[in-house]
Amino acid sequence: MTEVLKTRREREKQARYDAILDAAERAFSEKGYERTSMDDIARTASLSRALLYVYFKDKAAIQRGIMLRAGHSLSERFRKAKHTADTGLAQIRAMGESYYRFYLDEPDYFSALTKASTAMAEADETQTMEMLCSKSELMELMVEAIELGLEDGTMSRQRIKSPEQTALYLRGALHGVILLCQSEAGESGDSFPAENLIRHTMDMLTSSIAAS
Repeated sequence: MTEVLKTRREREKQARYDAILDAAERAFSEKGYERTSMDDIARTASLSRALLYVYFKDKAAIQRGIMLRAGHSLSERFRKAKHTADTGLAQIRAMGESYYRFYLDEPDYFSALTKASTAMAEADETQTMEMLCSKSELMELMVEAIELGLEDGTMSRQRIKSPEQTALYLRGALHGVILLCQSEAGESGDSFPAENLIRHTMDMLTSSIAAS
């Protein structure tokens, strides 16, 4: 009986935690992070301010919770992309496509992950470990695909000395170009050929690691 009650309480606690994050996502999207207060989030979640502080010590901790959600969402996209292709090179290309789709479909999550490194320095031990695990999962999926590409002959052993460094290079390069497109599109409007540049980048990155 005690275990049943404990499990039910844990489910209720998780449901309230998720409801707070849902409310914060809505509030941040409507008012922006800086203009949103803990009172705003409490009202949106239909909770008392005191109960909100039981779950999160401040607004930054809530934002880090959203960052964790973003990391889990991206990891799931990478896992699905990995299963759509048989060769290592095709899997990496599929992950690149899924990263671009993530940026288009979930811009708030993409923005949250862009700020994650800075936020990690301010996180408590539990959140830091969770964020590191999420980041590690993304890297593992990419490294596995690169190792497969080296084994199946679709990737160049001459160019790839370290699967880990190659994974960082690929993600960093694509992320940087997406940010560039975001900035340029903001300045020049819809006339900037963002999608063409991003797809050209993916073509170039793929060819840079492909076997001759």
